[in-house]
Amino acid sequence: MSERFAKKWEARQEGDNFTTAIREVVQPPAPLKPRLDHATRQLDMQISKLDQANERFTQKDKALFAKLVAAYTEHDQAHANIYATELAEIRKMSRIIMNARLALDQISLRIKTISELGDVCAMLGPCIGVLRSVRNGLGGVLPEAESELSDIGNMLSGLMFEAGTTSGMSLNFDNVNEDAAKILSEAATIAEQRVSANFPDLPPGLAGSTNKTTS
Repeated sequence: MSERFAKKWEARQEGDNFTTAIREVVQPPAPLKPRLDHATRQLDMQISKLDQANERFTQKDKALFAKLVAAYTEHDQAHANIYATELAEIRKMSRIIMNARLALDQISLRIKTISELGDVCAMLGPCIGVLRSVRNGLGGVLPEAESELSDIGNMLSGLMFEAGTTSGMSLNFDNVNEDAAKILSEAATIAEQRVSANFPDLPPGLAGSTNKTTS
């Protein structure tokens, strides 16, 4: 870690020239570490909101599934198909939310690691890429989350640019894109597994039902 970056990491030390001192009195730059800590708190709040949203969808799923079973038992195919279609849509949104929640959790963990290592540019690049993807995915499900994640992404972009300028660190965009894709892929895989495990299968022959096969 360079000396300039070490100063920026926790707080400004004495020794800056007079012009810089005057500029910072007028508009003092905030240290990087507290701002990263603030970003993780914001992310953790979003994760909590996604958990709450997922719980709401789970309760809706249970209520609709009960209606579906009743209609299926009474051979009411028309209503059974309606409920099955609604369930398929709810489970699609639950999958998106779970995917986003797992991805944000990975980002939060990475940023907390940055607070220990100070490897800002290398770690924040993939996080920002994942945030953009998650934000776009949640736009149609939780519009309020899209705006809040955009604010967090802008905050992290500013921190990454500032850290790179201060420390002279360079950013390898090939590695950034590869790491972001890996985070998103792992989150999608786990989300699919959890949704499949949490929600019972729909009766065969209905809209949205899937037939699982065993080898």
